[in-house]
Amino acid sequence: MSSKLIAPSILAADFANLQRDVEMVNRSDADWIHIDIMDGVFVPNISFGMPVLKAIAKHAEKPLDVHLMIVDPNRYIKTFAELGSHVLTVHYEACTHLHRTLQAIKAEGMKAGVALNPHTNINVLEDTINDIDLVCLMSVNPGFGGQSFIENTYAKVSQLKTLITRKGAKTLIEIDGGVTNTNAKKLIYTGADVLVAGSFVFKSKDPKATITDLKHIANT
Repeated sequence: MSSKLIAPSILAADFANLQRDVEMVNRSDADWIHIDIMDGVFVPNISFGMPVLKAIAKHAEKPLDVHLMIVDPNRYIKTFAELGSHVLTVHYEACTHLHRTLQAIKAEGMKAGVALNPHTNINVLEDTINDIDLVCLMSVNPGFGGQSFIENTYAKVSQLKTLITRKGAKTLIEIDGGVTNTNAKKLIYTGADVLVAGSFVFKSKDPKATITDLKHIANT
């Protein structure tokens, strides 16, 4: 079985000490650095944009897992590629022509991800799953960190895993929102491959040890 991945979410980091927190993740057992880009339109919050991503990329030694919570993401695909994004995830709900968007992301040399809000049914990916490298299932409503995990996520992971298997796709399943050491094991068991953890990591007494603990839980 392939190793399950941990992607600490910089949204929960100390913005006044961003370099310090990125370097901590570099030294940790994390696999990716998850970065939420919010525009205050698609979601009711503004996080950070290109200049901050550029600063993070300057210090990051782990692949950048960039999650766009923005309207009309097509406008910025090339820019995010130039800033060093490894995975670029767009929201299904924000893409009028999803297949075209996926192809544009791949044309820039990035892995193509699609995020689904909690209310969005898995079936909407029936015709595109083979073009998607990663599906990010939102296990909270997007826009703010520190929210409680939505229990229906387990069922959605199982449904998505069934779709991926049936279609013979190689798509990874990522869970974003409310991930902790109490639900990580069940998420992996139901089919998750990548766990995003923000507040649980960065608000803990020892973030580096917390990442190690999550990595251990996910792979045993």
